[in-house]
Amino acid sequence: MPGVRHVIVIDGDAREDGWVITLADLEARGRDHDGSHRGEFERIARSIKPDALATLIYTSGTTGKPKGVELIHDCWVYSAEAIDELGLLREDDVQFLWLPLAHSFGKVLEVAQLRIGFSTAIDGVIERLVENLGVVQPTFVAAVPRIFEKVHNKVVTGATEHGGVKARIFEWAMRVGRKCSKLEQQGKRPGGILALERAVAQTLVYSKLQARFGGKLRFFVSGSAPLARDLAEFFHGAGVLILEGYGLTESTAASFVNRPDHYKFGTVGPPLPGTEVKIEADGEILMKSRGIMRGYHNLPEATEEALDGRWLRTGDIGEIDADGFLKITDRKKDLIKTSGGKYVAPQMIEGLLKANCPYVSQVVVHGDNRNYVTAIITLDEESLKGWAAGHGLNGGHAQLSERPEVRELVKSYLDPINATLPSYATVKKFAILPTDLTVEGGELTTSLKVKRKVVETKYKPVLDGLYASERS
Repeated sequence: MPGVRHVIVIDGDAREDGWVITLADLEARGRDHDGSHRGEFERIARSIKPDALATLIYTSGTTGKPKGVELIHDCWVYSAEAIDELGLLREDDVQFLWLPLAHSFGKVLEVAQLRIGFSTAIDGVIERLVENLGVVQPTFVAAVPRIFEKVHNKVVTGATEHGGVKARIFEWAMRVGRKCSKLEQQGKRPGGILALERAVAQTLVYSKLQARFGGKLRFFVSGSAPLARDLAEFFHGAGVLILEGYGLTESTAASFVNRPDHYKFGTVGPPLPGTEVKIEADGEILMKSRGIMRGYHNLPEATEEALDGRWLRTGDIGEIDADGFLKITDRKKDLIKTSGGKYVAPQMIEGLLKANCPYVSQVVVHGDNRNYVTAIITLDEESLKGWAAGHGLNGGHAQLSERPEVRELVKSYLDPINATLPSYATVKKFAILPTDLTVEGGELTTSLKVKRKVVETKYKPVLDGLYASERS
């Protein structure tokens, strides 16, 4: 009925006021409507033109106020056609989809399925993700880096926190895996003793990780945020390939992606067929394709700022190598400029710490217009609990986060990273929060990206405390 809105429940009961109805009721209403309006669905579908508005998706607001992105039907048709042309996905594939279906990353996977015809299992409960992979046994999964970080943390801490033979075997297997990964990235195959070591490591260690993902996985696709190279090489060494890709809501999500037989870790791959790219003098990435948005809803000035003709100004900084692979350096708006005039890319530092410290959950590097760089850090509750138990420490997560032993633990991972950075980019001080950042708390988007400005505002007193010496 025109003007009537309902909430649909799949598991649960309807409400007497009619506001909440069951899925079965919705299906029954659909059948009744189709029965009394034969041919209407086909007529409406055929009347829609390629330039008609298909979706209005609001940006996550990580760098400012959310804006409504107008994507026409041809944007989605292009994305589906381009993904199909890659040959990356097949009709006999099985996808596990957990991403929000209103999110551009999730939606592009829907239209790819309509084009190619593979099967998809859907469950949006993140806590069940790894468990469900073992049940569904997918051949490919698209995810965000936070998922790989959580799995990495769990695998590493589970194998090493109690030491002994198990820990030594795991660490040896990971060293073997990294050596093999380095060779394969150069197009070479491990041979001789290394090939034999890899076979042993596969039996003792890698096979268990592969089984956790269902045993049939061809690859993961990572997007929505930067994936640390160290993390990609960790999984690759264990026989799990992660193909990093890149796109924006404004470009209908899919714009660049690595291929299973043509990949470079630390890059987001070559462009999809039909996507053009160029780099401005200041390093900003511009791209053009049929997938570029029509504009921002009711925001003509913002639209004019973002679109240069049909070229989209992405707001990201990057470079293209000789093979056409795009490397993202950082968000243009996220770059930190210290009071000394030095530019620092926070996402690179954040990625290094999350990839190397299995106890870290989130990191927000800060320092714009400050004398030096600092960081807010949250810890993974499950990993920290296991470490604490092995070191005779008691208490809840908030209490453990305040312990000096825990601070030294984090510092032991941060110090080697600092040693690789220019002095102006090193994290001089850091604070550990007593709780993790959450979607419910407004600090993370639904795709688990940190809302940097929200975090910096919410924890301003904490950050100011890290610069107390500036004012003294």
